[in-house]
Amino acid sequence: MSDSSDAPSTLLVNIDVADLELAIEFYTVGIGLTVRRRLGPDIVELLGTSSPIFLTEQPTGSVPFAGATLRREYRRHWTSVHLDFVVHELEPAVRRAESAGARVEGETQEFAWGRYRVMADPFGNGFCLLQFEGGGYARLEPSGGARA
Repeated sequence: MSDSSDAPSTLLVNIDVADLELAIEFYTVGIGLTVRRRLGPDIVELLGTSSPIFLTEQPTGSVPFAGATLRREYRRHWTSVHLDFVVHELEPAVRRAESAGARVEGETQEFAWGRYRVMADPFGNGFCLLQFEGGGYARLEPSGGARA
């Protein structure tokens, strides 16, 4: 058994944006989060999910980390990490996000655990809206198949 005293206890989500006020508008109106507090002129903490989300204004063209060969660009891009927002009803949530500036990418995908829609925020960050059905992921067997 391993010692978990050095294991993470909390997940904080940080989203870089080019325009903090536009991002606040999108994530509050389009997704339904609420502003908890401002941590300075370029950082805002949002609540409404299981982990707090921090919007951080970073200028277009800035260097994301020491030694980076690419600079920040705010257009649609692929990343292996993205956010999934679980919603009660998919279609109204998609319309809400789209009316606040999200882009819908493709059709609704359906699975044994529910359905989802791939979208992108106004800064090119991909996210999904998920609607769980019939127990959600708990309905899946460890092998990946659906329980009867």
